[in-house]
Amino acid sequence: MASISPASTTPPINRTRALLITAGGSLLAGLLTTMATSGPALAQRVVPKLSSLCPLGYVDTLNGKCSTLGLMEYQVQASNGQPCPSGWFDVGGGYCRRK
Repeated sequence: MASISPASTTPPINRTRALLITAGGSLLAGLLTTMATSGPALAQRVVPKLSSLCPLGYVDTLNGKCSTLGLMEYQVQASNGQPCPSGWFDVGGGYCRRK
């Protein structure tokens, strides 16, 4: 009588799910690291709408985003309710723009 190892009795779906969870965890950790180490994006033509108003120079596109309509490119970052850092000014809508 041949012995069956426990690994061979595991259904393939469980092994696949375990691989996806492991791979997903690594991907998530990589994304979080990238987000934590990256600064504000340069030349943003479209930004998420953070409040009821869009930042100065942006137009509400009625889909939860604000756009410059391709006319200008600004470097902006969310203010998160804090004063803007040195070299930046408040443009409303929860954003600061580089001077």
